[in-house]
Amino acid sequence: MKTLIGDSTEPTATNREVSGETLAIRGGRALQGRVDVKGAKNLVTKAMVAALLGETPSVLRDVPDISDVQVVRSLLEVHGVTVKDGEEEGTLILDPAGAVSAHFEEIDAHAGASRIPILFCGPLLHLLGEALIPDLGGCRIGDRPINFHMDALRAFGAVVDKSYEGIRITAPDGLHGANIELPYPSVGATEQVLLAAVRAKGTTELRNAAIEPEIMDLIAVLQKMGAIISYEPNRVILIEGVDSLKGYDHRAIFDRNEAASWACAALATDGDIYVGGAKQQEMLTFLNVFRKAGGDFDIYEDGIRFRRGASLKPVTVETDVHPGFMTDWQQPLIVALTQADGRSVVHETVYENRLGFTEALVQMGADIVVHPQGIDSDGRRVPRRALEQAAVINGPTPLHGADVEVPDLRGGYSYVIAALAAEGESIVRNVGIIRRGYEKFFAKLDALGADFDVIG
Repeated sequence: MKTLIGDSTEPTATNREVSGETLAIRGGRALQGRVDVKGAKNLVTKAMVAALLGETPSVLRDVPDISDVQVVRSLLEVHGVTVKDGEEEGTLILDPAGAVSAHFEEIDAHAGASRIPILFCGPLLHLLGEALIPDLGGCRIGDRPINFHMDALRAFGAVVDKSYEGIRITAPDGLHGANIELPYPSVGATEQVLLAAVRAKGTTELRNAAIEPEIMDLIAVLQKMGAIISYEPNRVILIEGVDSLKGYDHRAIFDRNEAASWACAALATDGDIYVGGAKQQEMLTFLNVFRKAGGDFDIYEDGIRFRRGASLKPVTVETDVHPGFMTDWQQPLIVALTQADGRSVVHETVYENRLGFTEALVQMGADIVVHPQGIDSDGRRVPRRALEQAAVINGPTPLHGADVEVPDLRGGYSYVIAALAAEGESIVRNVGIIRRGYEKFFAKLDALGADFDVIG
C-alpha cells in the first residue's frame, strides 16, 4: 500500500508544489490490474498549438493531465489565447481571438525544459507576422538540432535572426508554399511544415515526411479546420494553402507510448495489466516484438491485456521511425530483457544518447554493455546511422535495489519498473520528469499493487 511522507496529495500538472520528487520502492511484486491511457502527449500538445490557426475556438478531448500539457497551456495563455476546461474531464476549449506577441522572457519562463515553442512559429507568423524562440531544452537523450525547422521556415519565406536572447523569426512578405525534402523523417520538422503550410500561399510538397500515427491525427485535426492535405506514397505529403481556418472539435488518438510502457511493466514484473484505451492497429510493431520476447496479449474493444508467457526470450530490436519500432519503446523493454534467457541486442538508431540510462540498470545488477558506435548484426533491416548506439543485454540477471536518479522521461519510467522488478528497496529520485508524459502516475502504480512511498 502506498504511503505519503511529507505530503498528502499526489502531484499533478496543475498542482505545482515541489513534492513527490523521490520514490522509495520495494520490489519483487507483480503488477496486476487496470490502467487507462488518454490522448497521446505527442499529439495533444501539437493540436493545442494548431488552435492558434483557427478563427473560432477549438475543442480538444481526452487531454491528459501531464506537465507538458500545462507548459503548452501556459505558453498559449502568454500569447493571449484563452484556455478553459470543458465540462467533460480531459476537455480543453481554446480561443485564439486575443492572440498577441510575447517577450523572450515570458516564453522562456513558461517553456522551462520544453522544446514546444519552436512549433509556435508557423501559426504565429500567420497570425502576428513574428515568432520568438528562447533557448530550447528537453530530455538529455541526444542532440535535437533545430536546423530542420529553420531551413523549412526559410523555404516558406521566413527570415531567421539570432540574438543573445534566442531566435526571432519574421515573414515580411508572408509565407508561401515550398518544395521541401527532409534529410531525415523528423516528427518535429514534419509538424513544423504542416503547421506553416496550411495557410501559406500556394502548394507545399513535403518529401521524406514522418508518418507516425500522431502525425496522421494532426493532419486530421487540420483537415477539420479546413486545411487541404493529402498523403501520397513514399512519405510525400501535399498541402494546399488556404486563406483561413476555423476551430476544430477533436478527440485525441490514444498514447501508444504509455500503453507500451505498461505492457513492458507487465513483462518485467511477471504481471498482468489491462491497458484501457490501447488499440491494436497503432501498436502492431510493438505487439510483434512483445510476443517474440515471450509476452502474451489479448485484444479487446476497449483495450489490450498484457502479461508474461511461460518465459522471456531474447530478441534483437532496431529502433526506427514509424512504422518501425519506436525509440520511446526500447527503454522500458530493456528492463524486461534483463530477465530474458539469453542475449538480446537493441540498436538505437534515432538518438545517440538514449542508452545512457542503462548505467543505473547495471548498478541494479543487470548485465548490459553499451557500444557507443553501434555494432553490426546479421539480418539488420534499418540502415546504420553515424550516431547510433547498441546495447547488448545478457540475461537473466536478478535485479536488486539501488539509489538512482531519473535522467529523462522514458528512462525515468524504466527505472521505476526496474525497481518494482528488483528485490529489496530502491530510491528513485527526480521522478517529477515522469509526470511530463504519464498522467496520475502514482495513482496508477498504486492501483496495480506497487509497494512504494512518495518522499517529498
